[in-house]
Amino acid sequence: METNPSSPEINEAKLLEVLASLNQISDAINHIGPADGGSSGVSLQLIVESAIRVVPGSSAVIYTYDQTTGRFEAESRVSAQAEGHALHKNPEYSDDAPRPGGIGIRTIERRHRTISYEEHDIDVHPYHAALGVNAVGCFPLIVAEQAVGILYIYLYEKREFTKIEQLMLDNFVNQAAMAIYHARRLTGVHRDLARKEDELSRLHRAGLIISSRLRLKETLESILQLALEVTNARYGIFRLLDKSGDFLITSAVGGSHMDKPLIDKMPLDGNSMMAHVARTRQPVLISDLRTEPWAQIYYPLDSGLKMLSELAVPLVNASGRLEGVLNLESPHVGAFSEDDSHMLQSLATYAITAIQEVRLLDALQEAAQLLVSQPSLKVLDQLCVMANDLLNSSSSGIWLSDEQGQLQLASSNGEVQSVILETDSPYMLTLPLTTGDDAKALGMFGVFYPDTGAERSAKSEWDKKVLACLANYAVLAVQNESHQQALRSSQEQHWTAETFAAVGDISANLLHNMNNKVGIIPVRIQAIQDKYQQVLESDPYLTKSLKEIERSAMEAMQIVQENLSHLRPIRMEKIRIAVCVADAIRGVQIPPSLHIEVDGLEALPMVTAGGQSLTFVFKNLIENANVAMSGSGNINIRGEAGSDWVEVSVIDNGPGIPPELHNQIFELNFSGRTGAQPGKLGFGLWWVKTLMTRLGGSVVVESDGQHGATFILRLPRVENPT
Repeated sequence: METNPSSPEINEAKLLEVLASLNQISDAINHIGPADGGSSGVSLQLIVESAIRVVPGSSAVIYTYDQTTGRFEAESRVSAQAEGHALHKNPEYSDDAPRPGGIGIRTIERRHRTISYEEHDIDVHPYHAALGVNAVGCFPLIVAEQAVGILYIYLYEKREFTKIEQLMLDNFVNQAAMAIYHARRLTGVHRDLARKEDELSRLHRAGLIISSRLRLKETLESILQLALEVTNARYGIFRLLDKSGDFLITSAVGGSHMDKPLIDKMPLDGNSMMAHVARTRQPVLISDLRTEPWAQIYYPLDSGLKMLSELAVPLVNASGRLEGVLNLESPHVGAFSEDDSHMLQSLATYAITAIQEVRLLDALQEAAQLLVSQPSLKVLDQLCVMANDLLNSSSSGIWLSDEQGQLQLASSNGEVQSVILETDSPYMLTLPLTTGDDAKALGMFGVFYPDTGAERSAKSEWDKKVLACLANYAVLAVQNESHQQALRSSQEQHWTAETFAAVGDISANLLHNMNNKVGIIPVRIQAIQDKYQQVLESDPYLTKSLKEIERSAMEAMQIVQENLSHLRPIRMEKIRIAVCVADAIRGVQIPPSLHIEVDGLEALPMVTAGGQSLTFVFKNLIENANVAMSGSGNINIRGEAGSDWVEVSVIDNGPGIPPELHNQIFELNFSGRTGAQPGKLGFGLWWVKTLMTRLGGSVVVESDGQHGATFILRLPRVENPT
């Protein structure tokens, strides 16, 4: 092309006009906002109009460009025509859309402006050639290495672009690129906000489903339906891990056009997609199920369905426990995005919450039923089982405080330490058993997590709240047992008092009749001896028989009086146990091969009891031990003082008492290891338990049935420890 020496230059007035246009364009770009939907149309229109003013005798066109698809967007065309140059009316040239392989694509690919007269292999678009265009300049619109559009400048005059025109066009190009980029970013932000708003709305719906307290199956079905709506999946399925931990069990299925869905239980170690997700505990997003390795482990929910993409997420609770898998599928390749994966993981979290809440409510209902029907030890055992199940712990234990404040293991599930040394371990969670006031803790509830070798904290808020609920039930069980023991003790004392009141009347009448009937025997014998003295002197057998009858009658009266004395009301007083034990030892016939050792009794504080009754208790226990050991062995009697009680243990090294008989030996009709005692009514250990109850104390036996027996007596102390 020939250079026109008279090509117009931009004078000062023209330059000011151009600067004003640039300011106007910048202002238009700054005002791209929600009101116009993020469109850059106004800004681009100003740019093409300004461009034809800068380049006289020209027209300008802008097309936006989609870099992901590599295509120009025809609907985005913005143009301005030079005066006197109308649009082409020949229907053969309907538009000037960029041609494949044309100057526009070349300019985009090289990322640099292209001018037709500088390259001989470039021709002008037929549309513009028919309008008399002699040259075209093509300028790429690029922002942050991203091509967003192109600007065409068509010259009708036979001349070249001047340097000042090219420089000004470069300014317009930059502004056009910024306008398109800014509008797209704003549109993207609005689109993301709209999507997030929709996601939040759906998550809110999921929260409402949880709070509505539907049954678990209905809750999972509702969450699954939400997942299908959000991702446009064809179908989905919830599979939960069974209690054995070996199988995934179908809990909810959703979708359309299913004939015979395969919903049988799925082995966790099997060759399937959901089993793979469960084992790895990682979500998977598969764009094409025909690719390896997925093609080897995928099978459809329904044999009549052909699915090409899949999205699956594991259900893992706050304690690290695998609850199951949520799976979605689509017949389209690349149907799911990372955003879909994040949304599905959020919905899975709601499903986990529902599962945990249902499991917790079931456990608490079971615990409440146990409290009213089972002894405390069984309740504590079951609470430990529940803790392991709810918190995914390897073992758990409940420790109760003894009188000295030491923690003693009361119940456990799994192997646990008898004494806790480190309560701040990341693999241990413990809570005190408190009654809610300032009273001393009753004990402690602890759970132990498996040490997987990975750093983890077991002390999530959910774990703490669940353990706190179970700890409260443990407190109720301990308190209930204490109240039951107090009630049983009170009832036992009441029944004993009523029984002895009635028996006391009977014993008084019995003793009176015994005195009338048996007591007259020695008197009659004395009379016989006085009247028939000569006869008795001549008959030694008769004399001996009368003396034996007299002795037996007197001993019978003494035995009855001694034993029935315990049926009378006991006069409670402050006594020392050492004195009663010494009196009991003196009152027992001890064979030479029986050794009795007394330890720590002198230092014991005084107790409230009846001296005669307590002495009788110790005599009975010593005699029982003597008989059990056949008169040969060792008896150790030792004492220990607590804050409110005094304990005395009577220990023998005899054959012991089988554990299954520990309660029966204190029954009235029990005939155990000791036979009837000469001079005794034969009540045995029933007397011991009865008298200890009347004294406000207790007696228990400890023995493995092979290595001796220990009888532990407890009595309320009088003095407080100094």
